[in-house]
Amino acid sequence: MLTDISRALALITDCSDPEKLKKMAANARRLGETDIERAASLKLYSVMPSAEPGTLEHDVWRSIYALEGALKDERGKTTMLGRTRQKVARDGEAKTVADLVRGTPSDGFRMLMERDMEDHTFEAVALRHRNRFDDDILAAASARLGSPDGAASPGIAPTHE
Repeated sequence: MLTDISRALALITDCSDPEKLKKMAANARRLGETDIERAASLKLYSVMPSAEPGTLEHDVWRSIYALEGALKDERGKTTMLGRTRQKVARDGEAKTVADLVRGTPSDGFRMLMERDMEDHTFEAVALRHRNRFDDDILAAASARLGSPDGAASPGIAPTHE
């Protein structure tokens, strides 16, 4: 017999409607069901991007939505990553990831790491899409994530675009 939590998690797994996922996350938050809230939020970040799942573009937008969600949770209001969004529009996803991984760790990186969302960082995105980045970017991403080969980290297996 499935528990209520198991049923909720199964519903989340099968759901691809962002509005329903937002409601599930909000209801879970109100009821103090942190596991359900987290599952609904993570699924939401995966279904929001318009790009094809498994692509660099999808992963970049999934990361942006995840950080915006974390900022909303922390600040209690919607916060858009305006500069990051502008940079993506101007330079594209790959250059944005490369430039941010090359720089010093951002508050966003730290925030995602503190929330056990390592696979949503741009460093993890670079490591999943190795064929799109130069060796120096991959080395910086691996170093920042704390492993000699970031692909060995959970959730960061490279894709085959």
